[in-house]
Amino acid sequence: EVQLVESGGGLVQPGGSLRLSCAASGFTFSNYAMSWVRQAPGKGLEWVSTITSGGGTKSYADSLKGRFTISRSNAKNTLYLQMNKLKPEDTAVYYCAMEVSGESKRGQGTQVTVSS
Repeated sequence: EVQLVESGGGLVQPGGSLRLSCAASGFTFSNYAMSWVRQAPGKGLEWVSTITSGGGTKSYADSLKGRFTISRSNAKNTLYLQMNKLKPEDTAVYYCAMEVSGESKRGQGTQVTVSS
C-alpha cells in the first residue's frame, strides 16, 4: 500500500524559510516521479513542482521559480521541498503526490502558514 507522510510545515513570517519532507513507503520510490501540490484556503489544488525518478529533471510552477527547490533522496525514500522567501500567498496545505497505475496518490498534507 502506497503511503506518503508529509512533515515540516508550520507558522513562518514573510520572508522566512521552511523545508518540507515526505516519507514514502509501500512502493519502489526510486522508480517514480514525485510531485508537490498545495491547496490554499477556499481554493483548488495547485501544482507546485515535480522531480523525475532519478532526480535529474525538476519543474516548477512559474510563480514559484527561484524560491522553491524540490529534491529527493532515493536512499532514504524521501522527497523534499525547500521553500525560501515565503509570502502570505504561499499559505496552504502542502501534499506530496505521485501516480501509480493511472491513479493519483497523495498524503495527508502539512499546513504551511505565512503570517506576521
